[in-house]
Amino acid sequence: MDLIFVGDSVGANLWGQPTEAEVTLDEMLLACKAVARGATRALVSCDIPHGPVQAGTQHAVSAAVRLAKAGGAGMVKIFGTPETVRAIVRAGIPVFAEFHGGKDVPTAKLVEDAKRLEEAGAALLDFRHSGPEAGAAVAKAVKIPVIGGLGGGPWLDGRVRLAHTAIGYGAKWIDSTAETYANTARLSLQAFTQLIADVRAGRQIKG
Repeated sequence: MDLIFVGDSVGANLWGQPTEAEVTLDEMLLACKAVARGATRALVSCDIPHGPVQAGTQHAVSAAVRLAKAGGAGMVKIFGTPETVRAIVRAGIPVFAEFHGGKDVPTAKLVEDAKRLEEAGAALLDFRHSGPEAGAAVAKAVKIPVIGGLGGGPWLDGRVRLAHTAIGYGAKWIDSTAETYANTARLSLQAFTQLIADVRAGRQIKG
């Protein structure tokens, strides 16, 4: 993998929070540090959480600095305005800028949004819900890479896939119909069920 991206969905996927909005900067720092320690080649990007972004540009810049210096992020990801992106870039931190498409958003507006983020200094774009028409148009209109997860496809320069989805990790994936490359949740459930049965039956477990 070329990019390992520590998203604010870590709150919902690992810590049982109801939505990404509850994740704090300290929690993102904890996750970012752990990933940065394990990554030896791939670029590590870390989300600036909802709170600092909502608090204003200076708070977002301060959060970006902490994620880069204390968290080990080589890049920060933000769903924010071009002005906020520009301020973070001026602080010396590369930005992975997120913006959203959708069937009701004109392609021309999405192209303009992408150009504004590029002009603000974004190094990479995360185009959510791109679709083949708008996705291809945006990827052609800017010089920086455009990647995407939700609604992304081969019309972009690259794709993001949530690790938990890729390996089917977590209870909600046990009977999920989403496309995964493994079903870790089902295997784990089977393994723990067998362990409990062996312990209750008094079976000796080696190792």
